[in-house]
Amino acid sequence: MALVFSSCGLGAVMNLSALKTNVSSSRKKFLTCKRSKIVASNQGTNTTASYSALATEPLTKEDLIAYFSSGCKTKEMWRIGTEHEKIGFDVKTLRPMKYEQITALLNGISERFDWDKVMETGTIIGLKQGMQNISLERGCQLELSGAPLETLHQTYDELNSHLYQVKTVAEDLGIGFLGIGYEPKSNLEDATIVRKRRYDIIQGYLDRSGSGPDLGLRTCTVQVNLDYSSETDMIRKFRASLALQPIATALFANSPFSNGKPNGFLSIRSHLWIDTDKNRTGMIPFVFHDSFGFERYVEYALDIPMCFLHRNKSYLNCRGMTFRDFLSGKTSHLSHEQPTINDWENHIGTIWPEVRLKRYLEMRGADGGSREILCALPAFWVGLLYDDESLQTVLDMIADWTTEEREMLRTQVPVTGLKTMFRDGPLKHVAEDVLKQAKDGLERRNYKETGFLDAVTEVAITGVTPAEKLLKLYNGDWGQSVDPLFHEMQY
Repeated sequence: MALVFSSCGLGAVMNLSALKTNVSSSRKKFLTCKRSKIVASNQGTNTTASYSALATEPLTKEDLIAYFSSGCKTKEMWRIGTEHEKIGFDVKTLRPMKYEQITALLNGISERFDWDKVMETGTIIGLKQGMQNISLERGCQLELSGAPLETLHQTYDELNSHLYQVKTVAEDLGIGFLGIGYEPKSNLEDATIVRKRRYDIIQGYLDRSGSGPDLGLRTCTVQVNLDYSSETDMIRKFRASLALQPIATALFANSPFSNGKPNGFLSIRSHLWIDTDKNRTGMIPFVFHDSFGFERYVEYALDIPMCFLHRNKSYLNCRGMTFRDFLSGKTSHLSHEQPTINDWENHIGTIWPEVRLKRYLEMRGADGGSREILCALPAFWVGLLYDDESLQTVLDMIADWTTEEREMLRTQVPVTGLKTMFRDGPLKHVAEDVLKQAKDGLERRNYKETGFLDAVTEVAITGVTPAEKLLKLYNGDWGQSVDPLFHEMQY
């Protein structure tokens, strides 16, 4: 999701000298990924990264470029890592869960289904089992960060297992979970807040930048993390997915209610990001420049203020210091701290563009939704980005889209969805063409995965988003009440 960096990434054991040998020059146009130089997991996402403590050389810009280069994998090692969040509620009152209920849920899942507990200052804050992680967002949204998997059938099985375990324990506690992009009924003051030092630091920074707390407290998303084989492959996938992210936002738009009534948006979750610290969010137009590559993304991230450092199980407030300042030693209150590659990994996790580069690419444009929607999102992007023919077709499609057009789609789609006018017609027609490429790409994978697109195929054909279906129910059968939604959208 959202405001909190993920501690999950590609599993790796590295030292800085190994990283440096992977990149002969930071000025090299396209980096080759020499896997033999780095001892790293070939999995895609969601294992805790660890680095050799033996490295003593100062961190350099070249190391930061090599960090991204180390994510390169051969095609047979590409994986699918899905993350999704759910909003919990008390089934009797329809109010947000109490913190005692969420801790009881985590303890219950741990005890009944053999998950390891993740603790902070004596309090349970998450769970871990193999390469899967369950964590809490700031407003107690429950997130599963799934294992890196080969097929969408495995993604479906992982999702069903997770929802079964959550529901089994939750029913005994009188709580349920919604598949939607934004908490539909309660006021912001009703939110149950997870008190973690890192959350407080990030929220404080966002408050100073003019952003509100809604993103951390009431939003839910579904994301997929996908691999790249080289810097060139990363560039192609980044450009295609960034340009098409508003298409995904429209197809998956599912957050039309706030405070018990329509909010004027089809995806208020997406809209809220528009006003959130523009330095670290948005459509980052430099991705479409000829100079784009690992080094250009590093330059971008170096000049974004850091939120915190993690030292000795504590979080230190960076007070607006950029990573470039940190790297060069131009600091005051943290002058005694030396930058590490873990600091870099944490820092890039507090940057939230519509597509984010880590040691994989993270698709960030979709609202949370139903069980079918949670599988459709990875299916959509796997079909487009893991098939060379479909990827090239969509790159040709977006080749003449201007910066202004991409920004217009980003701004307007949360309001008008597939009815947004784009060039000579509604965006619905573009979505249909893109969805065809996703389906064709999945067919060429030969895993019989095209059925996972059924939920969004209907959306593209009719032009009616999930949010618009909910609004029709609200104004019809539900008698202008959001209360029936809690039954309709409960997992």
